[in-house]
Amino acid sequence: MSELTPTELSREQQTEFEAAAFRRLVQHLRERTDVQNIDLMNLAGFCRNCLSNWYRDAANGAGIDLSKDASREIVYGMPYEDWKNLHQAEASDAQKAAFDVNKPVHG
Repeated sequence: MSELTPTELSREQQTEFEAAAFRRLVQHLRERTDVQNIDLMNLAGFCRNCLSNWYRDAANGAGIDLSKDASREIVYGMPYEDWKNLHQAEASDAQKAAFDVNKPVHG
């Protein structure tokens, strides 16, 4: 197997690999229910909700009307309210303070 550089990938290959990486990231986040969204936001500047918003933005940009609830279910693997009830803990004062200082600004 010969090694390709990023510029040698076809557009189809790039899309295929990006989709595979996205699916793996989503699966990882589904398995790591111990990692709270606020921790992701404080450390990485994005969380599961951000990822679902970006997914919805891509769908809407392609002319597909995808709701916020539907895009969240794609990322969480279940309705968001169910995930929150099963896995989301109340944020600590320290987590909230860190979020206020580091609150990411992205669209």
